[in-house]
Amino acid sequence: MSERVIALVDQRHPSWALPTPSTPLQLAQLPLDQLQRPLRDLRISVTDRCNFRCSYCMPKEVFDKDYAYLPHSALLSFEEITRTASLFAQRGVQKIRLTGGEPLLRKNLEILIAQLAALRTPEGLPLDLTLTTNGSLLARKAQSLKEAGLQRVTVSLDGLDDAVFRRMNDVDFPVSDVLAGIEAAQAAGMGPIKVNMVVKRGTNDHEIIPMARHFRGTGVVLRFIEYMDVGATNGWRMDEVLPSAQVIERLQAQWPLLALQAAAPGETAERWGYANAQGQHDPALGEIGVISSVTQAFCGDCNRARLSTEGRLYLCLFASQGYDLRPLLREQAASDAHIAATLDAIWRGRSDRYSQRRSELPPEQGSSPARRVEMSYIGG
Repeated sequence: MSERVIALVDQRHPSWALPTPSTPLQLAQLPLDQLQRPLRDLRISVTDRCNFRCSYCMPKEVFDKDYAYLPHSALLSFEEITRTASLFAQRGVQKIRLTGGEPLLRKNLEILIAQLAALRTPEGLPLDLTLTTNGSLLARKAQSLKEAGLQRVTVSLDGLDDAVFRRMNDVDFPVSDVLAGIEAAQAAGMGPIKVNMVVKRGTNDHEIIPMARHFRGTGVVLRFIEYMDVGATNGWRMDEVLPSAQVIERLQAQWPLLALQAAAPGETAERWGYANAQGQHDPALGEIGVISSVTQAFCGDCNRARLSTEGRLYLCLFASQGYDLRPLLREQAASDAHIAATLDAIWRGRSDRYSQRRSELPPEQGSSPARRVEMSYIGG
């Protein structure tokens, strides 16, 4: 096995210049990108900090006690985030996911959630408001998050074996506390709750069946994610990727599964339902999902944009640069119409499809040589 080299690079890269909005402003039609994909999903990172040191995301070798996080003054305020989200909602966004780092580390997050929960689409509908968390603070915050207007949570959990989980989060955090957080979210009435398991071959793939057995029939949707080549600090290697097809094979050896329709356009997860004795999907047994971000590209209908914690807009999870919106948001003369037109121009120029292009790279390379933004910086 070759020696692993972890690149010590700054995750915050220079930004692209903001495009000049068209004149006169054309906001009557919702924007489509260069591949005719609409804008439907906005993921907002509210902090670049996390209390876990998972090797595939924020390895301790890089994110140590001397790592320079963003100062609070650099972060978008809750009012700036809400203003931006409102403009995105006017341009077609229907779903907002709060991410991090670990978003529950952001002080008074419930205030932001309440502000976002009050937003409406042009049709007067509320946005689908959800949050991704490692679950470490969820037990104590689930009720207040629900009361603020949060509808759903997705919890990252990479195994039930306590020793494996403590080793993967690399801060000796017990799995029981994450499970307690999931139960608290269910008790608060959030749902459907999703649990994401990043599968690394040889590290935690033996936890696939125990995880499925634990959550089967509980109402929790378990999703298995291929270990991704996001950023430059996680030492990614293709031989540590367990293809989703093999995950499904292992599960089908235990329980009959049926392929289900996608829940929504642009859905990243391939859905599989547990079948009953008659060979039909039994909703009481629930479903699982697989996200094949490496072996099966789903760029074709990707409708997501990502806003970093200090206001940079990224159009792809694997992007190397974003568009810095913060100066525009803090410029008193910048009207909502001007910012909305700028967002339109950015989206209309989008042509990102990294996962589809990955197959064109040399086999020994495995992923793009370009410096890419870290997943811990813009969320998954």
